[in-house]
Amino acid sequence: MLRIKKRATTDDDTRLVSACKQGDMDAFDALVRKYQKKMFNIAFRITGDHDDACETVQEAFLSACRGVKGFRGDSCFSTWLTAITVNLARNRLKQMQGRRCREVLSLDDPIRTENGCMAADPPSDAETAQEQLERQELRRQVWECIGYLDPDFRSVLVLRDMQDFSYEEIGGMLKLALGTVKSRISRAREAIRDCLKSKLGDIL
Repeated sequence: MLRIKKRATTDDDTRLVSACKQGDMDAFDALVRKYQKKMFNIAFRITGDHDDACETVQEAFLSACRGVKGFRGDSCFSTWLTAITVNLARNRLKQMQGRRCREVLSLDDPIRTENGCMAADPPSDAETAQEQLERQELRRQVWECIGYLDPDFRSVLVLRDMQDFSYEEIGGMLKLALGTVKSRISRAREAIRDCLKSKLGDIL
């Protein structure tokens, strides 16, 4: 059933991309509406900043619009667009880190949703207040540790552990050998574990 849905999505994208190549901007607008939230989520996970993520996504769609005629269909459109977004987000993060120290994202505060609105992080009915605080603190510590990662390692971690792309897909997006992808993900996970142990001790 999932395969059928994926095939239908791919066929729909192929039709829209074909129309884009003929200059149909309505077709491109349809692709923007379809993927803008997902691309924002990826960009935000990498940059850690709402405004930077918004600008990254705008730049990604602009780049895709300019380059769509050269899109050969070697991969599906969503994978191609994700690669553009990841590379732009990674480059923006490197520029940010070169200008200033990265601000820590606190997950105890109200969070900004994908549509840009602020919302409180609601507690689960199954949790006590103490359990909720402990969970929020752990999440905050995890994100703080992710924030310490080099952009190259953060990007592969986001694609694998948060967006569930395969190693092969990640390698294709970032133009990396499969062994390099696996090595970076392994090193990123190990760095997160070591960071959390230094913060929280051996309770993990």
